[in-house]
Amino acid sequence: MPDVVPPPTFIEPLAHGLVPNQLAIRTRKLFLEGFDLHVDIGFHAFEVGAPQILRVSVEVWVDADHFPRCDTVAKAWDYDFLRQAVLRLVEGRRFNLQETVAHAIYDMVAARSGVVGLKVSTRKPDVYPDCQAVGVELSSF
Repeated sequence: MPDVVPPPTFIEPLAHGLVPNQLAIRTRKLFLEGFDLHVDIGFHAFEVGAPQILRVSVEVWVDADHFPRCDTVAKAWDYDFLRQAVLRLVEGRRFNLQETVAHAIYDMVAARSGVVGLKVSTRKPDVYPDCQAVGVELSSF
């Protein structure tokens, strides 16, 4: 049986030293896109107590120090944290406005170490039959 070789902790780029300056990485973005949640949201009487689909997307730009160049889980940005934190934020709560939900998600992610840019959007896809969605977007730019 062959020995198992652990993966390298740093992956050397194949083109190390060959990438021209104009193609140097300037931003690093992670995202959670189109996360559908059932949320008790809305201020109309017919919406109260009747959870609706709220589609959440989060785009997070991180600095170079918080974007791993190694292939180890310990250095990775935790997608599970992002997904679970958004889920915990809305579970068992009632919201009147998408703006409130978007602000709460935005503040939670913006407080994380290494975040240099952020965009959070929420959409309700089932409001109007002739519209794909209605929503809110907050961003740092």
